[in-house]
Amino acid sequence: MNLVLISLILLLGFSSYYFGRKKATIIQSSQRLTALPKFYGYYLAIWCAAPALIIFSLWSVFEPTIVKNFILADYLDQNLTKNELQLIYTKVKALALGTYTGDINNFLDNSAGKYIQIKNMANNAKIVIVLAALILSLSYAYQSIKKNNRMREPVEIFLKWVLFTASLAAVLVTIGIVFSLLFEAIRFFQSVRIFDFIFGTHWYPAKTFVRDGQPDPELMKDAFGAVPLFAGTFFIAFIAMCVAIPVGLLSGIYLAEYATRKVRKYAKPIIEILAGIPTVVYGFFAALTVGPFVKEIGNSLGLEVSSESALAAGAVMGVMIIPFISSLSDDVISAVPQNLRDGSYAMGATKSETIKKVIFPAALPGIVGSILLAVSRAVGETMIVVMASGLAANLTANPLESTSTITAQIVVILIGDQQFGDPKTQAAFALGISLFVVTLFLNVIALTVVKKYREKYE
Repeated sequence: MNLVLISLILLLGFSSYYFGRKKATIIQSSQRLTALPKFYGYYLAIWCAAPALIIFSLWSVFEPTIVKNFILADYLDQNLTKNELQLIYTKVKALALGTYTGDINNFLDNSAGKYIQIKNMANNAKIVIVLAALILSLSYAYQSIKKNNRMREPVEIFLKWVLFTASLAAVLVTIGIVFSLLFEAIRFFQSVRIFDFIFGTHWYPAKTFVRDGQPDPELMKDAFGAVPLFAGTFFIAFIAMCVAIPVGLLSGIYLAEYATRKVRKYAKPIIEILAGIPTVVYGFFAALTVGPFVKEIGNSLGLEVSSESALAAGAVMGVMIIPFISSLSDDVISAVPQNLRDGSYAMGATKSETIKKVIFPAALPGIVGSILLAVSRAVGETMIVVMASGLAANLTANPLESTSTITAQIVVILIGDQQFGDPKTQAAFALGISLFVVTLFLNVIALTVVKKYREKYE
């Protein structure tokens, strides 16, 4: 029903646009328009669809909570906990939908009947109110068009508020993510000292740190040292950058300055295909192909190589990141004004000298930004390191050994059933906020470098 209602609103909105434009052409035959005919169409379409969609969205957000409160009002006198009330409501919904397989008593059956009745009333009321709002707003807009009121200003004001709402939503989502991580991380640091977390060298979250039924801070002190995870994360990211930066940057320079139009036409899309491959595919490739290959080569050279090595994970991650650097560098270099090249050639510089002395410095802020974006992508990568680098948090600088990263440990901690009051589960949020701080620090560095080396050209 909801899908049908939304489709109807959108269909009427699109139809109203063409009807508004047609009405504007009719008005134009007798009097001067206050705006272009398309603004009449936009005005009618906005008034047709926007109020109805807003009411529909608000109704969909608040309806479940209101229905839940009506159902649980019958159980408030039984002194039940919040979790018990939630369980009862889940059973009532399942019984009403016909998916409940447990024991049914009269009280539960009556609640299910009440739930069905309230939902039917809510759905009918939603349809009536939404359609009424649609008709009233459409009538108001049509009367405004008949009077040939100003059309452009209301449309531009509406679009400005849409853009503002989108920007505000992005900011609020970011703030929500930060605070959701921060609150759980604070609870974790109430059990584990932040100094032990940041500077500890042993990570054993599966270790038993309960003594006499209570968490023992001394045992937790040696269980949640994140230094091996930080080291593993940056070590694998460094290996990835050693692969991605030279290949990506040089390929970007070639495509922008040396490649013919025909070569560029086919080469750039092929390179960018690498960015569209799912990371789990890279993980399979690293675990089943690159990892055994690296181990075989190492064994032939008399080296001891782990089956899950940092080198395999970092190399494959570098291949995955190549399109980020290559494509962005290509675009930045291509955006350098042609008159800079012409001026360099006029002074007698060769093509390679022009690239090194003129084009590269001019494009440096964008290139640095692309590299730091790639570093952030490498630091936050999950599937490749989970499948190819191992899960043991080893503090090592040997690329032939296995190690673990922050994202891999978050996955391990949150697999299966979680108890969010357990320090082990809360450690995932502490790692998450640490990863957020790292990426924020990288962005600050990027802005600083770009600001320092930015050059403005007329």
